[in-house]
Amino acid sequence: MKNFVLIALLFISSLLLFSRCFLLNGYMKSDAELDEHYQNSAVKPVYKESILSDRKQHYAVLSKSDTLPLLVMVHGAPGAWYGYLNLTDDSILQEHFKIVAVDRLGYGKSGYGKEELSIETQAKAIKKIIDKENTSHKKVYLLGRSYGAPITAWLAINHPEQFEKLVMVSPVIDPDKEKFYWFSDLGKSSLVQWMLPDLLNVATKEKFAHQQEMKKMLPKWENLCTPTYVLVGEDDNVADTANYSFAKKHITNCTAVFMKLKHTGHRITQEQPALIKELLLQTPSCQDKPYMAANKKSNSNMSSQKTQLKSEVAEIGRMKN
Repeated sequence: MKNFVLIALLFISSLLLFSRCFLLNGYMKSDAELDEHYQNSAVKPVYKESILSDRKQHYAVLSKSDTLPLLVMVHGAPGAWYGYLNLTDDSILQEHFKIVAVDRLGYGKSGYGKEELSIETQAKAIKKIIDKENTSHKKVYLLGRSYGAPITAWLAINHPEQFEKLVMVSPVIDPDKEKFYWFSDLGKSSLVQWMLPDLLNVATKEKFAHQQEMKKMLPKWENLCTPTYVLVGEDDNVADTANYSFAKKHITNCTAVFMKLKHTGHRITQEQPALIKELLLQTPSCQDKPYMAANKKSNSNMSSQKTQLKSEVAEIGRMKN
């Protein structure tokens, strides 16, 4: 057994060494590549920094007007602000929002390679950006995917008065369903870590800390009162689809719409950007959503602002760009 593990480790290490440049190219863009991408764009990103304690956080602002409501996008693990390019570049979203896309702590230009495992600290760093950039003083829209989803949820739970809408895409929020693979522990090996790009090492460290971070959030979900959308792909092989059931069970004290998307995997923002855009642009009451099933439930003991709507969508997979 030990020989098998050793051979497997050496084999995987060889593959990682061979593919190191490929992995870097797959997840990272250079300044020159981004400059070329935006060369002929009417709206170009303005790069800024924010500091929380001793941590600097890099972010991009794409805006036609400082009077527009703020839309904040938070990526997963690994990732960078430009993982949302198909949305940040959308001309309709640019007409309606001042868009901020962040490099989460440990990624991109936010202390690359130095992990920050605390959901609370990640959220507080983004909160500082929000306070600085919300020049319209209107309620803020939040979009978070994968490991970024609980960070945006933390913000909405702890500062409900500031947020208009929360959209969680492929959220990893169920502490009992953190997905591990047979090779996951190999990511702890110093040899493997040496061969991997730093952003994947940060993602691995986040993965092994994420379960405990989600346990800390368990008693907080009942305090979520911001109108919320939860989107899960039926074919997601990265995050356990049980996160959908977890969300329906624990997000009960706010207007909420739950969508399980057919023929869709983990990368919902890439596979179904038109749907994401529609959810961001529609009124936060969620009551006129054309894709709602008929199984709405309301809680008569709550105020009208906290009406509970539960909806399961079965046939959104047909939506295209």
